[in-house]
Amino acid sequence: MLKQISFVFFVLLIGCYIRVNCEELKHLTNEVEVNVPANLTWELYRHLGISKLAAQQLKHVIQWIQVLKGDGGVGTVLKLTFVPGNSSYTEIFNVIDDQKRVKVAQTLEGGCLEIGCSFQLVRFDIIEKSPSKSIIKSDISYAVKKEFQAKDPKPNIQCLAAVAQVAKYYLERANWA
Repeated sequence: MLKQISFVFFVLLIGCYIRVNCEELKHLTNEVEVNVPANLTWELYRHLGISKLAAQQLKHVIQWIQVLKGDGGVGTVLKLTFVPGNSSYTEIFNVIDDQKRVKVAQTLEGGCLEIGCSFQLVRFDIIEKSPSKSIIKSDISYAVKKEFQAKDPKPNIQCLAAVAQVAKYYLERANWA
């Protein structure tokens, strides 16, 4: 519950910073259970590991990933180029919280910003379900520009769902001994 409250506060703070009205924020969420402890799942998600794994395993979706700035910590800027059509998406890591196992990235360009959204924030929570199980929760918060509201554009949560499945497959088959 406290995690949800802190996330809502963070989104509201970012939203106010870029002048998004709170009632305009929408969410898309995906959850995947992994038969691996949360600390191991977090190690994959906390920096660039999940991005590199996704680029290797989802070649039919991601053409390449380029680190424009940083080393995987807060302030890192990533550019993802997709296939087909070579559309791209650029994000900055705003939050990496090792205690709460939370990573937040804000879209700078591309993604749903190209189809009428004014704001997009991606959040990953790695939740401990039991000592040997965790949940990868992916959430996209977004706001739609007034002139595009009739078209109701949405970000694509399916890409994050596919990344979570790749992570699950990788983590459950890794030798942690």
